Amino acid sequence: MSEPLKSRREREKQARYDAILNAAELVFSEKGYDKTSMDDIARTASLSRALLYVYFKDKAAIQRGIMLRAGQSLVSRFEEARKTQDKGLDQIRAMGEAYYRFYQDEPDYFSALTKASTAMADADESQAHEMLCSKTELMELMVGAIEQGLTDGTMSRERIRDPFETALYLRGALHGVILLCQAELAEGTSEFAADTLIRHTMDMLTSSISA
Repeated sequence: MSEPLKSRREREKQARYDAILNAAELVFSEKGYDKTSMDDIARTASLSRALLYVYFKDKAAIQRGIMLRAGQSLVSRFEEARKTQDKGLDQIRAMGEAYYRFYQDEPDYFSALTKASTAMADADESQAHEMLCSKTELMELMVGAIEQGLTDGTMSRERIRDPFETALYLRGALHGVILLCQAELAEGTSEFAADTLIRHTMDMLTSSISA
């Protein structure tokens, strides 16, 4: 096969893959994951059901494809956030802000990533590898900022035993508070504005590792 022909076919394949995910995101948002069928997705993507199965073996595989998109969206946000600051502590703060904006701007993607660890267990080898790579990229960005903070003196060497462990703690703590705000907002029981609580959380987290 000639290179131009191969390249064109690869572009067409990628375009169909993207069209399926675009359609799935739309239908999942309108009908919910459980009520959406493969026929719904194929019809919205203007593809035959048979062609849909060439790309994804089932609805769960499509959902994992969306999770990959969500992960890459967050990676891009973290990369841009780190570039805005020079000091490690400020980079971590910027990534925390980016994570909260990700939740606000792309709630469906935020929800998808919340379920990604569980979904990875059922993924085929290719998808599992891609999902793991995306998760690794996120952690490497945070670890890099923490290592920068230790080098530039904005973070405490006494409080940070291991940059990776600290990155897990920071992300897990902020994620948990965002979920709490989400739940209380849905119940109408929150005593604090979400923005206020999130920023207080980030203040507490950054102060816990600052020099």
